[in-house]
Amino acid sequence: MNGLPIRQVRVLIADDHPIVRSGLRLVLERERDLVVAGEAADGLEAVEWMDRESAEIAILDIAMPGLNGIEAAAQILRKRPATGVIVLSMHSDESYILRALRAGARGYVLKESAESELIAALRAVAAGRSYFSPRVARLLQQEHIQQIRRGGPRTLTTS
Repeated sequence: MNGLPIRQVRVLIADDHPIVRSGLRLVLERERDLVVAGEAADGLEAVEWMDRESAEIAILDIAMPGLNGIEAAAQILRKRPATGVIVLSMHSDESYILRALRAGARGYVLKESAESELIAALRAVAAGRSYFSPRVARLLQQEHIQQIRRGGPRTLTTS
């Protein structure tokens, strides 16, 4: 230990299932560099919480009643563009992933993932990077390759 204080990243957890929020809180509380700053039971509550409080990262369930995680992400990021949004979802199909990315999410973690994957996502997003569950990353990579193939060969130009 070097005696320097550890910078803690404030995290908002938004999920409509209380047991999931509790489980996420327990996972995050074991990490010295992460602190649960607040919880929300739906997307609207998450947006309202971010209006009153602050968190560097918002973990948003994609399927919440009222205002879903994608809509909540878009609203939060309009007001607080520096917020890192990680979508937590059981959906691994391309339409959800692309909608989340268009809304500004920097991370997409599947609920089937190990705890360590969520921690890695939080740390990556806190450092300004993106993070996608491996299955999601493969899907995005395949989609990108297909797009390039449909558009024909591209030449890179240098200035």
